[in-house]
Amino acid sequence: MIPQPTEKELDILQVLWAKGPQTVREINDQLQSEKEIGYTTTLKLLQIMHDKGLVSRELNGKTHIYKSIVSESATQQKMLDKVVDKVFKGSAMNLVMQALGNSKSTDKELDEIRAYIDQLKNDKND
Repeated sequence: MIPQPTEKELDILQVLWAKGPQTVREINDQLQSEKEIGYTTTLKLLQIMHDKGLVSRELNGKTHIYKSIVSESATQQKMLDKVVDKVFKGSAMNLVMQALGNSKSTDKELDEIRAYIDQLKNDKND
């Protein structure tokens, strides 16, 4: 089972998914570009994430290289399932209606959503 990452752990995972395996310094530098976070905080988070099974680490000389063990898509799916269950009482429709109603979707995005829905219908009817 995939452990649930905290918001700060998710920030670190986003870096690892985008950049691949990184050192603590590289991860911290990426995080620093968006918000203030200390090196020791990043290191401690990575140690906790390693214990939780979210990341692996390899020793390269004196430096640890961290790598995500969990995939982005599996993590997104787990988190989405939790939101649908807890916030929208299991209703994917309510989630989609809320998301579409609260953002300004472009015509292109709406066309892609329609095409996706059509594909789902076709798959269901096959």
